[in-house]
Amino acid sequence: MTAAEWTAAGLGLVNIALLVRRSVWNYPFGMTMVTLYAFVFWHQRLYAEAGLQGFFFLAQGWGWWLWLRALHRQGEASGQGVPVRWLDPMSRLVWLVATLALALNLGLVLNRFTDAAMPFADAAIAGASVTAQVLLAFRRVENWIVWIAVDVAAIALYLNRGLYPTSGLYLLLLVMSVFGLIEWVRVARADAASKAGNTA
Repeated sequence: MTAAEWTAAGLGLVNIALLVRRSVWNYPFGMTMVTLYAFVFWHQRLYAEAGLQGFFFLAQGWGWWLWLRALHRQGEASGQGVPVRWLDPMSRLVWLVATLALALNLGLVLNRFTDAAMPFADAAIAGASVTAQVLLAFRRVENWIVWIAVDVAAIALYLNRGLYPTSGLYLLLLVMSVFGLIEWVRVARADAASKAGNTA
């Protein structure tokens, strides 16, 4: 499993680097990465994480389609990033409550019905990752905030399970997620200022 883990980690770095740049080509790398990680996590009895990879594969295919549509709608030239924007305050609250409910219920199921190594930690990371992936597909800046929280929790979990290459990957992903947040905030502000100038 070491070779699969190292390969998945490398693909993950490419995936996040392209996400920071708002490139639609992040998705092929991400889809290959999650396929490999499904096997890695199942082997480690991190069942929520393993099952989550199937969701990620489908969600990334959907996100790829949404991002291509956004580029086409914006009439942007090839090589330019997709437009991004913020959630409104009520949407943030709804996403927070839904994420907490998903994580808690999944943790209870894993704790009762499986031999999961760390059911509630596993479930919390899985639940937050679902939220982050959907927000990413919708091109919302907040996806990076959720990914930062996921990365911090995942580093601790993977160190506990002896997944050292994956822990290292998530440390790098944490740094890249901070850069992603900074870049997407900059782009969202610039787009908002441009729109405000056009309506003035």
